[in-house]
Formats: sequence, structure tokens, C-alpha cells
Amino acid sequence: MLEGMQGAARMLFTILLILAGLTWGLSMWGWAWGQRSGGGVGGRGGFSAPRSLPSVPRVNPAPTPSWPLPTPTYPSPRPPIYVAPGTGPSRGFDLVALLLIGGIVLLTLYMVRGLKRAGTGDEEATVARLRLAILYSPTLQQRLRRLAEEADTESVRGLADLVDNAAVLLLREAPGWRFGQYEVWQGPLEEAEGRFDAWMSETRAEFVETFQHFEGRKEVHNDYRPQAEPDGRYILATLLLAVRGGLPPVPTPLRREGAKAALLALTTSSPTNTLASYLAWTPEAPGEALTEGELLKGWPQLELL
Repeated sequence: MLEGMQGAARMLFTILLILAGLTWGLSMWGWAWGQRSGGGVGGRGGFSAPRSLPSVPRVNPAPTPSWPLPTPTYPSPRPPIYVAPGTGPSRGFDLVALLLIGGIVLLTLYMVRGLKRAGTGDEEATVARLRLAILYSPTLQQRLRRLAEEADTESVRGLADLVDNAAVLLLREAPGWRFGQYEVWQGPLEEAEGRFDAWMSETRAEFVETFQHFEGRKEVHNDYRPQAEPDGRYILATLLLAVRGGLPPVPTPLRREGAKAALLALTTSSPTNTLASYLAWTPEAPGEALTEGELLKGWPQLELL
């Protein structure tokens, strides 16, 4: 009797697990198919830009003299001078020469090792991602699209300017901020591009791309049908940045002041340290907006500002 009750309990528990899995799967499937439109702009040209070394001034050789040179005269031969072994200055001179050569070799090895270390493994980089959920307005949607259309995505200066212009645009929308999230990764420079690409790919997968401007190439998809919702209220903007070195600290929990500090921290980048930048927003199609349910289900890490 007891064994039968235990078997029934196990079966009931298994059925509940299956039902829970189906419910979660259907909800995720429904969210994935309910993705909104989105746009993105940026590039990662700073990773491939050559690092310039200090230039060495070029010295042109002096011209060969054109006047006649005097004919050399040779002195008459003299009888050789013999020095007994162990006498004379030759042994002291050899020791000084050996010490000098050894010092030059050690200094050269030290300089080569320092240049190699500076060029590869020891430089630090930072990758940051800021998300802001803002109350929907057609003007904001249009300005984001215009910024993406006009951005220079093929130069490091253009990528730095993209961050500055996006920050200014988002700061003007501060009264409409409702949710936010700020993430920072710090590590070796050689790993920073992989981290940036991973976060950018994750961001792009969160919506259906209807506009893309990346490293000089533009793509527009006009076959998307807008899915307007009567209770749609939000636009989600995501700003990604990778720089050499670090960024100013941002207070946590984020809140409104923290979100402002994060935007200002991103604007401290410049053409000399910017490696990559990317701006994304969803929805991109006119008239679309995210509902609060879609927002919190698709991005559960968002904090209330």
C-alpha cells in the first residue's frame, strides 16, 4: 500500500514538472515570436587600428666630398716592439670591454621584453553596457534613427562621437527614464573584443533587426510588419562601449543618479582609447512600443529607477 502511494506521488510530481516545463517553454516561445523591431549602429575599428610607436628622426647621410683628397703617405717601417706576457694595459682593457658588451646585451634584452609586454598581454581594457527603458515618444524614435543614419562607423573618432551623441540624446530624455541596467567587464586587452562581440550579439538577438548600420554598411528591412499594442509604453536603448584602460566608477544600485553617472562615464571615452561602440534600440518601427510585461519578461535584470 505504502509503495503504491509513493509511486503515485512520484508520478504526480513528474506530471507537475512536465506541465511546468511546458508552461515555461510556451511563455518563452510566445515572447520570442513577439519580438519587436530594432535598430543598431556602431563598429569595432579600434581593435584593428595599428598602435603607433614613437617615430625615429631620419638622418640623411652627408654627401660625398667632391674635392681631391690628399695622397696618403706611409711611415717607414720600424722594428717591432715585444712585450713580455702579463705586462701592459691589454688585460684591463679586455675586462672593461667585456663588461661594456655584457651591459649592452642585458639592456637590449630588457628593452625588447618591455616592448613585447606592452604590445600584447599586460594592457587592460573595459567593456561596459548600459540599458535604459524610456517612456515612448515618436520624437525619440526618429532621433535615434537619424543618429544611426548619420553616424561615422568607419573611424575611431566616429565611434567615440557616436557614444557622445547618444549620451546627449538619452540625457535629454531623463524625465522619461523608468528602468535601467549597467554592466562592466574588465580584463586583458586581448579578451576585450570577444566580450564586446558577445554582448553585441546578445543585444542584437533581442529584437528583429529592421535597421542596421555597422562599419559603413547599412541594411534596411522593409518587410517587417509593426505590431502596435494599445498599452505599449517603452523604448529600450542599449549603449555598448569598449575602451583601453578603465572607466569612472558608477554607484550601485543604479537608480536615476546612477544611470546619469553611467552615461557620463561612457562619455569620458575619446578617439585615443575607444576600441568599439554600439547603440541599439527597440522598437525601431514607427508606432511600436514595448509593454511593461514585455519589458520585464525580456529583460528581467532591469532595475527600477
